[in-house]
Amino acid sequence: MIDNNIKYVFIIGTKGIPANYGGFETFIEKLTLNQIDKTIQYYVSCQQSPETYKAKLYKHNGAICFPIKVPNFGAARAVYYDCQSLKWSINFIKKNNIKNAIIFICACRIGPFIAINKKKMERLGIKLVINPDGHEWLRAKWNAVIKKYWKISEKLCVKHADFLICDSINIEKYIQREFKKYKPKTTFIAYGAETEKSILSDDNPKIIEWYKKWNLKPGEYYANIARLVPENNYETIVREFMASNTKKSLVIAASLKGNKFYEKLKEQFHFENDSRIKFVDGIYDQELLKKIRENAFGYIHGHSVGGTNPSLLEALGTLNLNLLYDVSFNREVGEDGALYWNLESGNLKKIIEKADNMSQDQIEKLGVAAHNRIKEFYTWEFIDTRYEYEFNRGFAGEY
Repeated sequence: MIDNNIKYVFIIGTKGIPANYGGFETFIEKLTLNQIDKTIQYYVSCQQSPETYKAKLYKHNGAICFPIKVPNFGAARAVYYDCQSLKWSINFIKKNNIKNAIIFICACRIGPFIAINKKKMERLGIKLVINPDGHEWLRAKWNAVIKKYWKISEKLCVKHADFLICDSINIEKYIQREFKKYKPKTTFIAYGAETEKSILSDDNPKIIEWYKKWNLKPGEYYANIARLVPENNYETIVREFMASNTKKSLVIAASLKGNKFYEKLKEQFHFENDSRIKFVDGIYDQELLKKIRENAFGYIHGHSVGGTNPSLLEALGTLNLNLLYDVSFNREVGEDGALYWNLESGNLKKIIEKADNMSQDQIEKLGVAAHNRIKEFYTWEFIDTRYEYEFNRGFAGEY
């Protein structure tokens, strides 16, 4: 039943909740779980395949989830899904004569379709809020045509949004600089950190068996947990690690099955001949994954495409020693709580060898700075409160 004393936020652009996927899904899970302002009712779009589709609305964390049936037809699937989610939201708002509505879109996938629907949204009094995410058009996996689409879509999203919430200060600066002519209204709200300790004890059979399988010991490896894609600088990480004199191992946890980039790396570096390099397939047991991260000697983070990256926050909130690729998005988060490396030949090798020889006091000092940074600016409770504040500003007509 619709109550116009309630404020309605329709969230699209994620695969939905409960969260089983990536960053945006976890964010929406936390946003709905930690909700303080009960005058807001969240509606969340949830992607379903034709085989599992059920048209019925359902509740999760107090949010009302609306399923969208999405055929399996490749890369265009995400655009189709977001368009159908937008259409469903607009029709639902119109049909139920909702007066206080915000449509909140995660990522800039459907700019051209937002442009087509903008006048309809204005007639219905709908405020459009967008989180632009990072520079998707820089990702190596896209061909030239798709990259061009992403750029056009980003431009149209910025042009037609009533408000943009950027999860990186540098992304906000980019939006203001690149699209100055549209006079975009923006703010910065970071992504949150998932830093709870694993429930697994050190003597749990799961972790003991995993260490045995990979011939590893706690505190004797560097970890990297991310998508295995070129823009995460794996070529540099593998090359420099192999060139270093470290006695520690490198554990790269990523989805390997059918990954052509993995095969390319293997052919390029023949890392199977270096017993220190451990490419392990994706680990989907979250408690085991946390334990593997917690017990690492250090973390090597190579992301080069912008935004506040979840795996970086998790590493900074968990480990004392973090080696980050030196790009503005990573420095913005890590500040003086990390060591930084670049793509110059020999640079990361030198940083790894420096890290190996740091005293415990030096490592702990870095850790204190990293942990304090996460506690002060990246807790989910703090971030969720900020989002509620900005949504309420929209309902009050302040943007």
